[in-house]
Amino acid sequence: MKRLLTVFLALALCFCAASAFAGDTSWDTVKKSGKLVIGLDDAFPPMGFRDDSGKLVGFDVDAAEEVGKRLDIRIVWQPTEWKGVMNSLYAKKFDCIWNGMTITPERQKKVAFSKPYLIDGQIATVRMDEKAINTLEALGDRKVGVQAGSPALQAAQKLPKAAAEIREYDTNPKAFLDLEADRLDSVVVDNVTGRYYMASRPGQFRALPGYITKEAFGIAFRMEDAALRGKVQQAIDAMVADGTMGKISRKWFGEDVTNPAKW
Repeated sequence: MKRLLTVFLALALCFCAASAFAGDTSWDTVKKSGKLVIGLDDAFPPMGFRDDSGKLVGFDVDAAEEVGKRLDIRIVWQPTEWKGVMNSLYAKKFDCIWNGMTITPERQKKVAFSKPYLIDGQIATVRMDEKAINTLEALGDRKVGVQAGSPALQAAQKLPKAAAEIREYDTNPKAFLDLEADRLDSVVVDNVTGRYYMASRPGQFRALPGYITKEAFGIAFRMEDAALRGKVQQAIDAMVADGTMGKISRKWFGEDVTNPAKW
């Protein structure tokens, strides 16, 4: 009797799992609509931002557009306020978040991430002509800027010596404007964004040696949308394997930072 009960429970669990999988129509819904709507902060260079003509460009934009081609769907970008981006995802304003989003344990409780597609880290940037600040320790008792709602806030709080003030900004560009105007001593920012600013404005900013933290970027999906996440992941895996992701990476960063074998 106990053996029969065990077999019955095992079959019931298998049936429930199969039913849950069969009930996941996330990919079918996207495929039928012919479009994948992606939420992003469109002021996050070099991941996603507006060029001088107002066109949306960036590493994530190029990568997602290539995924769209491979899945035969159109990519639709939905700019959104970063603070409420996960609430907007579950409100179904878009299908996923693809915008240099850091994978953290807290976020993993709320969304289902793709595999990491890029390893990044938080760094501290200062003005090129800043003579007194040459190490992370030297940021003690200084004014530091971060983007609100980003991992830079937690990184700034982990500096070797506490900052005198941590100011939060809606966007990284606003923080860098205050750094340029000498209203901040440093901006803590993810490496790819900091490097982009330094490359686009040579001689104006520099990075202090070392990382404050290291983290991985992933694409965030609703927990229940496993089928959609799987399809996008298959396309990305193929792009890594055939060198397409590396090509896109070299365009924006000057090197391939997407190959897991090099992490």
